[in-house]
Amino acid sequence: MLKHLKKLFSKSVDDNEIKIHLPSNEKATFELKIDKIVIGKLLCEDGVWKFMYTDEFKTLQNQYNHIPGFSKLDKVYSNDTLWPFFQTRIPGLKQPAVKEILRKEKINETNELELLKRFGKKTISNPYELDLV
Repeated sequence: MLKHLKKLFSKSVDDNEIKIHLPSNEKATFELKIDKIVIGKLLCEDGVWKFMYTDEFKTLQNQYNHIPGFSKLDKVYSNDTLWPFFQTRIPGLKQPAVKEILRKEKINETNELELLKRFGKKTISNPYELDLV
C-alpha cells in the first residue's frame, strides 16, 4: 500500500513517462511575493528560465531570507530547467485529482510553464506566492 502511494505522489520520471520541459516558444513573467512584497521575478523566454531579485527586496534584505539556491542579490540566474524551489510547486502528475484537472482544463502535461501557471501560485513547502503577471 505504501509503495503504491509513493508511486502516485512521486515526481520521478520513469522511462515510460513523458518528460516535462519548457518549450522554446513560451514567454511569461511571474512575481514571487511574501507579505505583498515582490521578492523576485521569474521569467521564461526562448526555452530558458531566469530569476532575479527586485530592487525592493534588496532594500529589505535584512528582514527576509534569500531564496534557497539564489544567494547573490545582483545576479540574474539562468537555467534551461526550472529550479527545485519552483519545481516543488508542480504536484506529482500521477495523482488522480491532478490528472483530472489536466484533462478537464486541457493542460499539456509536458509543458513546464503551463503546469507552473496552473499549480504554482501557492505551495505548502514555503510561504511565498507566485503570481503570473
